[in-house]
Amino acid sequence: MLARLRELPHEVRQYLLVTGNYWAFTLTDGALRMLVVLHFHSLGYSALDIALLFLFYEAFGVVTNLVGGWLGARLGLNRTMNAGLAMQLVALGMLLVPEPMLTVVWVMIAQALSGIAKDLNKMSAKSAIKVLVPKGQQAAESQSALYRWVALLTGSKNALKGLGFFLGGAALSLIGFQGTVLAMWLMLAVVLVLSLRKLSASLGQSKASRKPAFREMFSTSRAVNVLSAARMCLFAARDVWFVVALPVYLAEVHGWNFWTVGILMAAWVIGYGGVQTQAPHITGPIAHRLSGDAGVRWMTVLLAGVLALLPALMASMSLDAQQGGDSSAAILLGLAPLEWLIIGLLVFGVIFAVNSSWHSYLIVRFARSEGVSMDVGFYYMANAMGRLLGTLLSGWLYQAYGLEACLWWSAALVAASAVMAIALPSDTQHASTQETSAN
Repeated sequence: MLARLRELPHEVRQYLLVTGNYWAFTLTDGALRMLVVLHFHSLGYSALDIALLFLFYEAFGVVTNLVGGWLGARLGLNRTMNAGLAMQLVALGMLLVPEPMLTVVWVMIAQALSGIAKDLNKMSAKSAIKVLVPKGQQAAESQSALYRWVALLTGSKNALKGLGFFLGGAALSLIGFQGTVLAMWLMLAVVLVLSLRKLSASLGQSKASRKPAFREMFSTSRAVNVLSAARMCLFAARDVWFVVALPVYLAEVHGWNFWTVGILMAAWVIGYGGVQTQAPHITGPIAHRLSGDAGVRWMTVLLAGVLALLPALMASMSLDAQQGGDSSAAILLGLAPLEWLIIGLLVFGVIFAVNSSWHSYLIVRFARSEGVSMDVGFYYMANAMGRLLGTLLSGWLYQAYGLEACLWWSAALVAASAVMAIALPSDTQHASTQETSAN
């Protein structure tokens, strides 16, 4: 097995190392998210209180993606990736203190470090793909090779995050909060040692003669800016009902235990990740029909437009069923509001996964070859802003108005993402912009 790995091209071996590193980190990140939500809900924290625990996690992610891309270009992606692993170990260590010390402020600080760590790791992994994909393949028709590599990394990561959700809920029931955190700390420490020894020291580092200036963190590309704004709304639309409101709703209203909530959330994210790996095959026939310079733009608008219908439909059916409306499709099919919610959750996951994978491919496609981490970092800064907005809205809207309000907001945010995507430049316009910037 080891001999076969050594025979692989250097780029492929480095890609496998980056992916394995990203997988391990994501497993702990997903488990930690579920641990915090369920553990602190069991201690009597409200939905808004739980959302506030993630405030620094998401807020520091915004800054990290912006600055981290610049650091990755100057120092190398291996250093930013390993720094993320080290910071996650510090964050997990902070949660190993005696339970009376786990105050809101203390957990928020630990989550801040975890947020920085996660986005350093993710930015490094996503940027590394642009560097590692063979240059000849990047020029292939429709950049299908690049799309497949991005989809594989993104999809497999989310499948592991879903597994982390399940393990977090299960381990909380079996070995408790601190036992689970300790197990994750030990696993990640081993991964950090391997990463320090094996990952290429020059991965993604800009040429010595051209170190990017600090002001270059902010993208000047229209394509990157528009795509970033659309991404922010897209992920706010997911998290406004998924990240806090849904698990609390299932536990509070329907009495689901940690195991059941963890299994559902894990199954959703694992399935979501699986769909992401297949996104190139799903979008291929549609993209072929939308050929030409405007194809990328209208594919992005179409995918978001279809997604926007789902949460609106779910909210309508849930409200109709609860009010006893005779015209409700939920009543006509004999399904309870909870059953409609779960079915809608699964369908939403499929369509959202395709949207997310398509966006992830586009940012790597639009990013500059030299200093790719800065464009990717700026883009994931917007992604983090969307998660922050969605998380805060999820806690506040659920506590004030219930789950239906979260779903309506989700529909509105996805619709906003679709409208923003209309402003994406065509491939020809983007190529001209890049050429002008290079000159």
